[in-house]
Amino acid sequence: MSFFDMNNLFFRYRIAKEVSVLEDNIEEHKQAIAELDQQKKYLFGNDRNLQRFAREKYLMKKDNEDVFVIVEEEKVEDNDK
Repeated sequence: MSFFDMNNLFFRYRIAKEVSVLEDNIEEHKQAIAELDQQKKYLFGNDRNLQRFAREKYLMKKDNEDVFVIVEEEKVEDNDK
């Protein structure tokens, strides 16, 4: 009778495993949120930090400035020697 019931051992094991995985995901997300909160405090705590972030990440500039973006090409190694 235990094999036909919805609460059999296999079902319980599978659900327990899912719960464990989801709890691990929750912990990872909590850590990510804590890191993002620290970054937010760093950026919004000082106008200079916020300005630097905007310039580097979004290429923002002042009206009298020009922005030059330098993109380095990746070296391709030739393995046919």
